[in-house]
Amino acid sequence: MKNEKIKSAITCDLDGKIITYAKGAEKIFGYKAEEVIGKMRVSDFSHGEVVLGHVINWLDIAVKEGEWEGDTVFLDKENNEMPCHIKITPTMDQDGNHNGFMGITSRLKDKSADDVRLNISFGTKIFKWMVIMRLPFLSATFVPIFAGAAVASMLGFPVSWPWLGLTLLAGSLLHIGTNTSNDFFDHQSGTDEINYNYSNQGLNGGSRSIQMGLISPKGMAKVAMVTFALSAIVGVPLIIKSGISILWLGVTGFLSGLFYTAPPFKFSSRKGMGELLIGLNFGPLMVAGSALVQTGQLLPEAFLAGIPIGLLIAAVVYMNEFPDHDSDKQTGKNTLIVVLGPEKARAGYVALIASAFVSIVVMALNGIFPMLTLITLIAAYFGISATTTLYRHYNSRLLQPANWGTIYLHSAVGFLFCLGIWLGTPV
Repeated sequence: MKNEKIKSAITCDLDGKIITYAKGAEKIFGYKAEEVIGKMRVSDFSHGEVVLGHVINWLDIAVKEGEWEGDTVFLDKENNEMPCHIKITPTMDQDGNHNGFMGITSRLKDKSADDVRLNISFGTKIFKWMVIMRLPFLSATFVPIFAGAAVASMLGFPVSWPWLGLTLLAGSLLHIGTNTSNDFFDHQSGTDEINYNYSNQGLNGGSRSIQMGLISPKGMAKVAMVTFALSAIVGVPLIIKSGISILWLGVTGFLSGLFYTAPPFKFSSRKGMGELLIGLNFGPLMVAGSALVQTGQLLPEAFLAGIPIGLLIAAVVYMNEFPDHDSDKQTGKNTLIVVLGPEKARAGYVALIASAFVSIVVMALNGIFPMLTLITLIAAYFGISATTTLYRHYNSRLLQPANWGTIYLHSAVGFLFCLGIWLGTPV
């Protein structure tokens, strides 16, 4: 194996954000130090599928065995492929805690890019599309739709599982269309391009699929258009069954989802408008729509059931905006975190989750929903834990457990709330 004498030495933190960048790295990759330090991740030097299918495993091996070494294809500043050899070792802080990685890279002179190109498994290709469409986050759609069916059952209406399945499909397609269109327009505005803050788990900055090279901007726009169109097609039988009201709910969801980041409205940039719309769409409106499909009626109880669910999904979005603060501020995306400042904005999170639990308690005590819905209080653990983490680490990567904890909180409360409505003593 013949390598160039020039070697690239790069260190990064646990999220891949570049910390140091030697002169050899400048010569091999073409970027100047000021272009990458604190502004790029080491994953930007690889094809996205390689990152998903291989790099994550390399890092695990490096941690367990002390190093990983092998050949791969890297990309330079001009996006040219380079056959390279790399050795990865974990780095430690002064207390001996693992705090990142070092990569020593050299170009291979006796091999082509095709010689060292890595196989991409079918599983990785499936995972790629899960990342692009952000499928793991579809719980935000499942919870309110099941809640709508639960309300229908509570009021004595028979629940049709085929129609529930069709509602889930339509809602999921609309959600995917919203996710992908938001990624496209955040790319257009430059927000995601400069968002290299501490989270690298899909919790902030969208899916980062465009930035990772998993899909082109044009391809992302096509996915958004196709999924929006499919949601409309699936929605036709729902409209026939349930009447014009379901159409207006769907149109409201589509327009507010599209213009969450799309011009000219860009609701996410309008000082709380984005958080409000997310809460309404994935709370009262979606719960009411699901119940409407089952009953043919717009039920006040369905709108009320959507209040705690909407507050908690708003809390998920709100929490994920903390890592986005710097890039959002630079691009004029005036979320509540930008408007209030991260430190003051912490109180807003507490208000959201506290309001969700209070609403459930009030509605249960007033006989609107069965007393069994109070089992949701069990899930308060996630809220307390997330709040504690937020107040301690609102401006660091250690916030990540709070991001995940808020997602768990929404899902757990949603599940228990549905269970309490469905199985509790009828009101």
